[in-house]
Amino acid sequence: MSITNLIASHNERFTPTDRRIAEAVLEDPMLLTFGTVSALAERVSTSSPSIVRFATKLGFDGFSELQQSVREEISKQFTSPSHRARHQDESVAPVQLKIEDAVHAAFDALTPECIKAMAMPIVVAKNVWILSGETSMAGAIALASGLSMIRPNVRLVQEHSASRDLCGALADDVAVVFDFSRYRRNSVIAARTLADLDVPIVAITDGPLSPLSSLTENRCELDVPAVGPFDSSVPAVLAAELLVSQVVTELGDEALNRIDRLEVFWQATDTFLVTSPPTKP
Repeated sequence: MSITNLIASHNERFTPTDRRIAEAVLEDPMLLTFGTVSALAERVSTSSPSIVRFATKLGFDGFSELQQSVREEISKQFTSPSHRARHQDESVAPVQLKIEDAVHAAFDALTPECIKAMAMPIVVAKNVWILSGETSMAGAIALASGLSMIRPNVRLVQEHSASRDLCGALADDVAVVFDFSRYRRNSVIAARTLADLDVPIVAITDGPLSPLSSLTENRCELDVPAVGPFDSSVPAVLAAELLVSQVVTELGDEALNRIDRLEVFWQATDTFLVTSPPTKP
């Protein structure tokens, strides 16, 4: 069980001090990964014995064992594609099961309330800026494609031109950021900079330990399994498609009128190949 889920499963048994420790750990996992008992105790204004009791309450023998468990968890998250490719199972069956489990987990995370909360900043924004890391790009492309057909001013930001593009983002815009571990430096720094400039952030990421999670309440946290050398794109694309559907609902006639105008252009430019059913001999 991940440290996030472990903390969640013990939440009802936590004292107020335990909750302060848990919040600090989830906000800044480096405190637990590389810090000391005294550093964590100082951060939450408590004693070192309280930190040790927190670890034992989670089922560990002490702080050191808790720290080692978290280090191993993070190490697995950051395993390189090269390492994965050299140690992957030869059968496709485990990959299919991972994707299936991830889809079920994504639907659990992407509740109607969550989707609506993420969609509303997109609905009211003047401009929508979409950013992603390399392995989360499929979700960003799906969102940009869908949104651009139902509302104006949707911009998929490329990494090489991010600074030039994003310097025009304002507080009445929104930035939708996709990123999962291993987190892309440019995406995270861009998101932090936008948040500092009061640009609302919507984040599609993989847990409260993500550097994006502290930037916004409007986020979803998805289980993203490794499938072969790389992380699965399925959960991110699923989130993107649900967001597009919700934005259509919220925009109503505005979205429908844009789709109708788009269809006029498609027909005028003979966009789609028209095929006839095969004739019988």
